[in-house]
Amino acid sequence: MIIFLKNKDTLIVGDFKFKCTVGKKGLSTKKKEGDKKTPKGLFSLGNLYYRADRVEIPFTRLTKKIIKKDMGWCDDINFPRFYNKLIKVNKKIKHEKLFRKDTKYDMMILIKYNSIKPKIPNGSCIFLHLTNDLKPTAGCIAIKKSDFLILIKLINPKTKILIN
Repeated sequence: MIIFLKNKDTLIVGDFKFKCTVGKKGLSTKKKEGDKKTPKGLFSLGNLYYRADRVEIPFTRLTKKIIKKDMGWCDDINFPRFYNKLIKVNKKIKHEKLFRKDTKYDMMILIKYNSIKPKIPNGSCIFLHLTNDLKPTAGCIAIKKSDFLILIKLINPKTKILIN
């Protein structure tokens, strides 16, 4: 199964169409760290991360990981060993905090962009996550919670996402 991004504002999964939002500066084949662009391409999906204190996860065939307070995703170009990887929060390493006050990461799926042998500074922390208002993201793809709950029932570990 493939999730298709159409016209920067619609995700198509089988017979379902979900409103979505992408990076503030659109799509790019030349993604760079911090450019607020969503990378173009065909990507695998990673685990489903979620806040067990906020949401109850319904059935999904994805591997589920509970987000803990000390979890972050490294976006620090000065730490190549950890770049674009899940890390334990460390004040010395710049990172995207996964345990947030807002609800964006109450449920999220890693989009495996620049994840196998990550190249600095080609971008990190590209997720499919939640949004309440469909405002542009920093480079991720975001959908409403009700749609996310449907989407995770439809996809499986072999599902890919086509962003073009």
